[in-house]
Amino acid sequence: MRTEKKFSPKVLARFLKEGRGLGTYSDYIPWHRVSRSDPSSRGRSHLLLWRDRQRELLSDGEWTGLNFASMLPNLVDLVEQFPINQEDAEHELSRWQIGIGGRVYPGTMTLAHQMGIKHPVVTDTNETVTWTSTTDLLLVLRTPKATKLTLLAVSCKPYDTLTPRAKELLFLEKTYWQVRGVEWLLITPEQYDKRVGLTLKSASAWGLAEPASATEINIATHVVRSMPFHPYSDVIGRLTQIFGGSEQHVYLGQRALWQAVWQGQLALDLRRHWRPHLPLTLLPMTDFLALNPIASRRSSCL
Repeated sequence: MRTEKKFSPKVLARFLKEGRGLGTYSDYIPWHRVSRSDPSSRGRSHLLLWRDRQRELLSDGEWTGLNFASMLPNLVDLVEQFPINQEDAEHELSRWQIGIGGRVYPGTMTLAHQMGIKHPVVTDTNETVTWTSTTDLLLVLRTPKATKLTLLAVSCKPYDTLTPRAKELLFLEKTYWQVRGVEWLLITPEQYDKRVGLTLKSASAWGLAEPASATEINIATHVVRSMPFHPYSDVIGRLTQIFGGSEQHVYLGQRALWQAVWQGQLALDLRRHWRPHLPLTLLPMTDFLALNPIASRRSSCL
């Protein structure tokens, strides 16, 4: 059982000392962590190993958001629980792309003052400090010409729990990214089909696993396309046979198949939660992409 802890100036000072919110790629340390020494999150927390780093997700919504984000073909990096600057500072993209620094953008303190919003603080009996706001998922994307990088900020929230104050702080976060020229999305369960979210959660153990080889993924793609009316169990059985026939090769077949889906080579209808006795149904690519709110840039309104 995690102990019941609360945020305090001392806790936030510890976060700074530990270097939280710093780094990129596998060296990044989330600001909030799934740890016994941290205050508990309100949702169900999840730990996932992906791209050489443990991902620390504080809710089911963040897990679903990461699944959708991880399917973007131009995704370079993804950092969760990303702290946004209280003070005026250079663009966050300067961490990943050298040479774009220099210009200073307003921090949350400046923006809150301009917007007439009370900035959140943390108080104990002896001290009051400014609260550090975070963005649930910050995506680093490669532009179509592959010469530059860009950012996409994503907040994952259950809409029915957003109080007026919570919406006010989300609007502050949205404005923070907008003044930096960064698109910001608010992903709630209303932005995607619940069945798609459940399918991705069930398949993420294979889709986000250690990458299968290009050959294995191509084989899985060919087998699925050549068995359009066969049950899922038959498809996996065929892949298992091709990859060697042992129990270990069952996993290899599932990994190759779902990573083909994650990479967009197999445009499966994810609304049909996979069952061993049901066939896998393919969609036109435009319909497949429309199932993903991040790929489609759908956002809830505040």
